[in-house]
Amino acid sequence: MEAGVFLFYQSKGCDVFNSEYVNIARFKHTVWENPMLDNVKVVLVGTSHSGNIGSAARAMKVMGLSNLVLVEPQCEIDQQAMSMSSGATDILESASIVSCLTEAISDCSLVVGSSARSRTLEWPMLEPRECGRKFIEQASFSPTALVFGRERTGLTNEELQTCHFHVCIPANPEYSSLNLAMAVQTLSYEVRMAYLDHEKATYQPAETCEFPRHKELELFFSHLESVVKSIDFISDKQPGKVMNKLRRLFTRARPEAQELNILRGILTAVEKKLP
Repeated sequence: MEAGVFLFYQSKGCDVFNSEYVNIARFKHTVWENPMLDNVKVVLVGTSHSGNIGSAARAMKVMGLSNLVLVEPQCEIDQQAMSMSSGATDILESASIVSCLTEAISDCSLVVGSSARSRTLEWPMLEPRECGRKFIEQASFSPTALVFGRERTGLTNEELQTCHFHVCIPANPEYSSLNLAMAVQTLSYEVRMAYLDHEKATYQPAETCEFPRHKELELFFSHLESVVKSIDFISDKQPGKVMNKLRRLFTRARPEAQELNILRGILTAVEKKLP
């Protein structure tokens, strides 16, 4: 429904939209705006073909998502992108462009990266349906991000390690080739289905606690690395392997904001005891 619908019915003498009992502003908010879905960012990293950006925008809009973030795109939003969006030009026009993934997800309390299972570093995995439910639970309270990698190489291990979870679309193993827009469409659909289930039910989301934003987690990891180096638990020259495992541990555990503050307090107390 668009604003023109109101004008059409008014022109036909329908007084229902003029009634003092109808709050049109509130009705408009219900139809066009959805803070919960607006809190779901679709983040595309290093996209090289503008048509894929346009197709992804179309996939998003069909499922009610509108928050598109482009991380270091290798192409411009050109006429091909506009054409492939098939009417989702508003999403392209409002898309944010940032220089790194950290910037895109710094305010997010849930970050899920789309990935195949075969990775050298194990990480908590979600099925698409479970992924959709988690987004709706968390998007009730704060921004979230669904991250997609480059068309040919996907996300790097370093980028995947910034995510709380990875999600794998269980495609046909004999022909598992999904293009970027297909992946965006599939996972956006799961988010929408979870949202519709949430709307039908009147229950409160399962996760009512506050989780730290990504930037707060990164500050914790930096603090943790500094302390474990200062007590000679890890070497300055090769901190990577141990820190990767510690990062995985705390990412899997998903400490609440208050719990993270306690951990930061413990690290500070350790620092004060050092000579």
